[in-house]
Amino acid sequence: MPTLNWIGKEAVVDHHRRVPLRLLECDPNLSAGDPEAGNLLIQGDNLEALKALLPRYKGQVKCIYIDPPYNTGNEGWIYNDNVNDPRIKKWLGEVVGKEAEDLCRHDKWLCMMYPRLALLREFLSDDGAIFISIDDGEIASLRFLMDDLYGPANELAVLVWEKGKKGDAKFVSVTHEYVVVFARSKAHLISLDTRWRRRKPGVDGVLQRYDELRQRHRNDHDAIRTEMMAWYRSLRGDDPRKSHKHYNRSDGRGLYFPDNFHGPDDGRESRPRYDILHPVTGKPCAKPSTGWRWEEERTRAAMAAVPARIHFGPDETTIPCRKSYLVEVDSEPFQSVFYTDGRAATLQVESLVGRNAFAFPKDVEVLSDLLSLATGPDSLILDSFTGSGTTGHAVLKMNKSDGGKRKFILVEMDDRIAQHVTSQRLRKVIESYTSAAGEPVEGLGGGFRFCRLGKTLFDERGEIDQGVPFTDLARYVYLIETGMPAPTRPRKDCPLLGVHEGRAVYLLYNGVLGDKRPAGGNVLTHAVLDALPPHPDGPGAPRIIYGEACRLGEPTLERLNVTFRQTPYSLREE
Repeated sequence: MPTLNWIGKEAVVDHHRRVPLRLLECDPNLSAGDPEAGNLLIQGDNLEALKALLPRYKGQVKCIYIDPPYNTGNEGWIYNDNVNDPRIKKWLGEVVGKEAEDLCRHDKWLCMMYPRLALLREFLSDDGAIFISIDDGEIASLRFLMDDLYGPANELAVLVWEKGKKGDAKFVSVTHEYVVVFARSKAHLISLDTRWRRRKPGVDGVLQRYDELRQRHRNDHDAIRTEMMAWYRSLRGDDPRKSHKHYNRSDGRGLYFPDNFHGPDDGRESRPRYDILHPVTGKPCAKPSTGWRWEEERTRAAMAAVPARIHFGPDETTIPCRKSYLVEVDSEPFQSVFYTDGRAATLQVESLVGRNAFAFPKDVEVLSDLLSLATGPDSLILDSFTGSGTTGHAVLKMNKSDGGKRKFILVEMDDRIAQHVTSQRLRKVIESYTSAAGEPVEGLGGGFRFCRLGKTLFDERGEIDQGVPFTDLARYVYLIETGMPAPTRPRKDCPLLGVHEGRAVYLLYNGVLGDKRPAGGNVLTHAVLDALPPHPDGPGAPRIIYGEACRLGEPTLERLNVTFRQTPYSLREE
């Protein structure tokens, strides 16, 4: 198999394992909405942010979407796409060393991307997938990187995203980019008989209209059909709902289209040619010249269903059809080539955070479609190059649409963008805003916590740094254990950090119980257990206790409903 090599590769192959583990500090002033929604927006270097999150979220993420720098050499863009951002240059000098001075633009990009893609893989669940936007400049390098890190057998697709119909160029006008899609394990997806489908555009609006007419007319299906056809005619030609205009008949099962079940015209003479009797005249109906697609047993079962799944004409001279119900064919495979006008996303972001605040944002409708392929209503979604926050917006929109409880984790390096673009955009779509057309837009609900990277957790020996205050470590422990920030600011004299889903979380650290001797109070004994604040739900309720060591045996812990986690080991990734 071909491999990709570049200057600096040896220095970065295992770099993600050496990234220091940092604490996360939440800022309530930049957070918005429901603080218990479980969503995070983290400002800081995405490599360090990912490392900080890994102990809690390793193997838990169903879908990752990233839109990394395309490395176009365009210095004018806010992200400095040629990877000359001072922070990246500093990082390259520290990690790659003297050799970094000889790196070309593409070498720098590869050095930057490799450890991040390696770390992202650790977050994916066995049935998870990653979507990566890129353009022609680095598409070849990215695919080699993904082959190296994820395995070529796990490539699912390379999508072509057409974003404009014209452009300026000396030779060829490039109006597209790509989305590279890899699975954590394609074999596992196949073993689960996974089928990725997107909701057909416009189908929800059609079904909503039908439901309204069904409530009004009950079982008067002729009246429903008359109004459905009139409604379809009233729609504009480019309205996606109009593409379903052939679904205008209905019965007790729902809206349907009389579709044929003729045998294919493949020259086969042995196609089934049995008689189907008309339910009114009792005479054999006309047959298609190619025979029936279905065997007689299947057709008889369809006719016996209530309501019948076969549609008949007024008499036997009309060939019967099978009923294709819209509710049963409301989704379709995602096409490998698709088009959206890139200007729509720009106008939307401008209406949220102002003109020129962020260039080339991604389209929320496209991301909603992509995320819906690989996720369910309770999935966790990660974006470590979040930019304007389109991924978070898409997750909130999906939850609003179907009542799901998806959660997102977003990481943005640039402090200005994180505070004034990403955070503000999410705040507005959660609460409400005015569209580019000047129309009020209802809030999507939900919420998020805004966090920053704090102190390094471990010293050079791998022990918890003694300079880490109890309150900072306590916040981190609670996040790692529950996936949620601590409900209240931890007190340095109280080992009880909070209760989440019935489990009380405790931390024994720095003599929190008052014993300042070495390891005093940090080791779980019967005396220390008795000194802990009680679980609010009373004796026997589940308790999780972090500490340096435990002197209680497993039978005792099980009897007391206590789970012990040893520090620092339980705070590191596996």
